[in-house]
Amino acid sequence: MTNPVVSRVSNRFELHVAAGVIRNERGEILIARRPAHVHQGDLWEFPGGKLEPGETAKDALRREIQEELNLKVIDASPLIRIRHAYPERCVLLDVWRVDRFDGTPMGMQGQPIRWVSPDELPRFAFPAANRPIVMAARLPDRYAILDDESGDEAVLRERLHRIVSRGIGLIQLRARRLAAHRYDALAQYAEEYCRARGVALLLNADPGRVAKTSAAGVHLTAERLMALSARPLAKDRWVAASCHDLRELRHAERIGADLAVLAPVLPTPTHPAAKPLGWKTFAELVDQVNLPVFALGGLSPAHIEVARSYGAQGVAAIRGFFR
Repeated sequence: MTNPVVSRVSNRFELHVAAGVIRNERGEILIARRPAHVHQGDLWEFPGGKLEPGETAKDALRREIQEELNLKVIDASPLIRIRHAYPERCVLLDVWRVDRFDGTPMGMQGQPIRWVSPDELPRFAFPAANRPIVMAARLPDRYAILDDESGDEAVLRERLHRIVSRGIGLIQLRARRLAAHRYDALAQYAEEYCRARGVALLLNADPGRVAKTSAAGVHLTAERLMALSARPLAKDRWVAASCHDLRELRHAERIGADLAVLAPVLPTPTHPAAKPLGWKTFAELVDQVNLPVFALGGLSPAHIEVARSYGAQGVAAIRGFFR
């Protein structure tokens, strides 16, 4: 391998690395263990390596995966970009999602490799910079927000059934027009319904209340987010946050949130006075935090690919999944 591409950052070097979250037809993800003698040795990692001079991240990904695993990358899309400062170096990780490849993986440099389910990833020891990648690898590209302006519980239950039937695996129960006791009743029903179908349900409620439930996690409003100084739930549960600017995104990252939703990206009929961010600003904000971020506002599943191209984990929507 030739010398890495480097740039001077705060009197240290930033190494630009391309890495792949490689997924097989069973949904398992390929990880490899680093040699004991290298930086962050003996830890597990997502395969990849440093860019050579003049290479794009995607070209480096293809070359490294071929060299390390004897796999030909057929199709890859951006997943997340991570900047991390170790005591001895700064690293920029350009992470790609690889769903199509040709060949059978082999540790071409003698490194152990394993296929693991996404939910098994937290059991493995990864370099510190990989934590947001583990989160992004476990998350889907669609995040449904369950709400209805009428506050009709029958409508909300019917919408829940429709969302789940469409294969969406991550749902936020917002239902902001319901009284607290009615919200709790619907949440209990939704928890049981989602758990039986392998769907992660996040409750948009006070974290203290959520901690007493069996829900997969909490979704924080921006107001609740900014009032917190630490992560409100244990690491075995999801913490999501609503954000509208860089200050809120950085606070979500600071308290250890697992994911964020950034809005509004495009104009929405329900908030006509809100100034949309647009894709360019969305991308600029997302690139400044190490956090999987869903795009929200005037979006539907038809926007997933464009959202990914601008650095999003995927798309969040209320009505967009019913069009």
